[in-house]
Amino acid sequence: MIRQIKSFSQSVARSGQPKPKPKSKRPVSKQVLAERKATLQKRRQLLFEREFDYIPCRQFLKANAEQLATNSPLDAKIPLEQRALDATAAKGLSPYLASLYKTRLLTKDEEQFYFRRMNWLKFRAATTRGRLDQRRATLKQIDQIEYALAEAETVKAILITSNLRLVVSIAKKFVDPNNSFEELVSEGNIALMRAVEKFNFALGNRFSTYATYAVQRHFFRICFKGRQQNTRFVSDDQSLNNRSTEALSTDSCSVEQIAILRKLFAQFLTELEPREQHIVVARFGFDGKPPRTFRELGTTMGVCKERIRQIQTRAMERLRSMACEAHLEQTVGDWL
Repeated sequence: MIRQIKSFSQSVARSGQPKPKPKSKRPVSKQVLAERKATLQKRRQLLFEREFDYIPCRQFLKANAEQLATNSPLDAKIPLEQRALDATAAKGLSPYLASLYKTRLLTKDEEQFYFRRMNWLKFRAATTRGRLDQRRATLKQIDQIEYALAEAETVKAILITSNLRLVVSIAKKFVDPNNSFEELVSEGNIALMRAVEKFNFALGNRFSTYATYAVQRHFFRICFKGRQQNTRFVSDDQSLNNRSTEALSTDSCSVEQIAILRKLFAQFLTELEPREQHIVVARFGFDGKPPRTFRELGTTMGVCKERIRQIQTRAMERLRSMACEAHLEQTVGDWL
């Protein structure tokens, strides 16, 4: 009883004490408010200019759409689970390829869930943005939409990474003198990324079937383009290469005329970009060294051989244009 009276008296004494005043917020300067307003306006602009590319599905309009896109299959495992790679299987593989074979493949149910999840997140972000006023969207609403899009990109990365081995297996069949294995794998990965965005999971098909067709079609297009460029530019390359290795005949042109040609050609080279100059001189051996191949120049300059071919083609067109403006063909014809 004494304890109860004592506790009651203490509570009464505390209740009589004045409550502490809440701490007042620090005033925010006008400059800070203006910066926050400008940042919010910029984020609004970026959000409403962004395109949401997703595959529409009737399931998204049902009442249980969010539940289907959130609950993973019962037998689902950890995404991109790493497993030990057999030493014999890893023999002769680059570190990149070896890492691909450590990642397990997705089951059909897992694949369907991740595609549904990715497209549902984009669909929800698009519908949420459609209900907002571009001039009054709050920071919280923008964060919610951007969070959904970021999660969709994470799911997309899971789908891409789990199918990179498919690109490697297809690229091995398209290797030729014009296209190396590494270049094809790089191009195939780009085609795989586009296929993930365009795949209609609602049809119930496996993604590997659709991706195989998309990657193969991309490789066929690359190979055809390479053969077409070879037939178009090989005659020009061979003729110029032969001219660079042969000495000019003094019977047809005098020493003074040869000096004029060399001076004119040197002037043409100065009109090219430094990279174009280097490629033209190295490709046709004008520096006194053996002519270098596209692959050799690509390795030296850190780009693929196709890029070297494109730069050379552009440089040759500029040289032909300068030769026409200087009436070089008419001048040489008059000499001969």
